[in-house]
Formats: sequence, C-alpha cells, structure tokens
Amino acid sequence: MLAVLMIPVLALTSCKEDNNNPGLQEFETLTSYMAQNDLDLSNVLDGWVKAATTDIVDPADNSIPGFFVMDIRSSDQFELGHIPGAVNVAVADALTVAETAGKPILVVCYTGQTAARVTGLLRLMNHEAYSLKWGMAGWNPYFEDKWISNAGDFDTPNWVLTGDPTPKAEFGEPIINTGETTGAEILRARVMAALQNTSWGISKTDVLGNPGNYFLNNMWPITSWDEFGHISGAYRLNEDLSIAGLRYLNPDKEIVTYCYTGQTSSIISAWLDVLGYKSRSLLFGANGIVHSKMVNSDVDSAKKKSWQGEGSGSGNSFQYATGPN
Repeated sequence: MLAVLMIPVLALTSCKEDNNNPGLQEFETLTSYMAQNDLDLSNVLDGWVKAATTDIVDPADNSIPGFFVMDIRSSDQFELGHIPGAVNVAVADALTVAETAGKPILVVCYTGQTAARVTGLLRLMNHEAYSLKWGMAGWNPYFEDKWISNAGDFDTPNWVLTGDPTPKAEFGEPIINTGETTGAEILRARVMAALQNTSWGISKTDVLGNPGNYFLNNMWPITSWDEFGHISGAYRLNEDLSIAGLRYLNPDKEIVTYCYTGQTSSIISAWLDVLGYKSRSLLFGANGIVHSKMVNSDVDSAKKKSWQGEGSGSGNSFQYATGPN
C-alpha cells in the first residue's frame, strides 16, 4: 500500500517544482495572456500582407496616403530610392515609432521578409500593421536584384519528392526569463528582444546541408507537399500551429519554418521567437529551391507565390523618391 501511495505524491512534487520554475511560469503567463487577447497565430496572420497596387497607391505621386510607410532598410539604400512619403526607421526602433504613427502602418524592406517579421511583432503589440508584398523589389525593377539573385533551383539530395511528413510528437515548454510578471509586460519585453534579434533568418545551404540539425516545419497544404517536394525529415504542422499546438514543437532544437517565399515563415518565426522558441525562417523559401516548378504550376496558386510568376504582382514599376527622410 505504501508503494502505491508514493506515486501520486512524487507526481505532485514534480508538478510543484515545475510550477516554481520562473521561466516556465513566464511561458504560462505569456501564453494565457496571448490567448485571452486574440494573439494566436491565426489572428496575427489575418490579412497581414498588402500588395503594391492602385488600390493603395496614389497614381498622382505614387505615395501610399492611407498608411504610415515604415521603410526599415539601411539609410544608404533608403536614400537611393524609396516610396514617396516613407519614413526610414531602424528595425530596433520600429515599436517606438509605431506608437506615434497615427494611422495604419505599412512596413517595407528589400524583399518582404524582414518586413513580415516586424509586422508580426507590431501586431502582437496591437498595432494595425501590414507588410508590403515582395518589399521594394515589388515596387520598381530598380530594386529587384535581391529577389532575382535568390529565386532559382537548388540541387540537393535533402530535398525529396516522396514520403509523408514526420509524425508529430509532444514536447516540453520553452523557458522565458524576462523578469517581468504580467502577461503584457512579458510580451513587450519579448517583442523588444525579438526586434534586436538579427539571426532569425537561415540560408538554404545551411538547412539543406544538414537538415537533421533542425526541427523543420513545412507551412503549406499537403497538395503542395506532394507536388513540389519537401526538406527531408520535415514536419507539416500548419493546421496545428497555434497556442494550443505549441506542444508539438521541440524547444531544444532550432525550429526552421519554411513556406513559398520566406515572407509567411518570417512572421511565423517572429511569433515563435516571442514565445521563447529558437526560431528561424528559411530565407526566400521554396522560391530559392524549386522556383521553376512553382512558377509553372497551378497547384495551390503557386504561380502567384513565385517571384515574377503570373499574377504574383512582382512586376510593378511605380516611381520612387530619393534622398533622406
């Protein structure tokens, strides 16, 4: 009888020790706060991207009058050319500037990837923010070199065409140590830290060189998985990627999220970063690996998700301004 009674006592002791871990307490406080304030991933992703079209661009001067246009590129590149009326802002200062914007924010970078990340972080702080699709590369051909040089095909044995996603398993929780106590305070501290993080992106050569080093998450429908292939060993957690589904992520490995363009994966990576995961985004996504297959395929609107694909909106030629702010 004594041996039987000891089991629940030990279990209760273990739970109490976990509950007394400040890092786990912060994680629980943060996730509860985010759930209560509609900051689950689906809310953050809802309508987060804007294409450069005449719906938002004033044809008279090529400005975007309905938005505070926050250009987060380097000052040198900003002075070479930017959207008329845009304000050059360092990534680390994005939240501070956003608090004085006075109108919806449109974040602009080179390719749309860093802008997506910053957009996600601003949305977590309840700002109405959007990312400019394709970045300045989708504004005028003068800026397209970063997409031109990174969209293509990449031959590697670690991109495979057959096989099912790795079955999901359950893991523990990450540790968060901001020293704050309320959900709002922890969230702000995590967002500010994420804005300082410059190592959130990862190259295809690093990932495909040794995919076993990472927890890989593919963010597209199963039809695209079957059509275009995937990184060997990848999971496909897109339907489960939520606060409730965090148990399917391994906090002890670098989590690499990948999508078609690197834009959606960037905003997802930011969300996971705030939650305490070692999270990175595969730069340029599948556009840097199987671009030819995507640009010629109608599966899951792949053409529209391919750089210079039909209907992608990457062939704009809007005018731009030069000089400082």
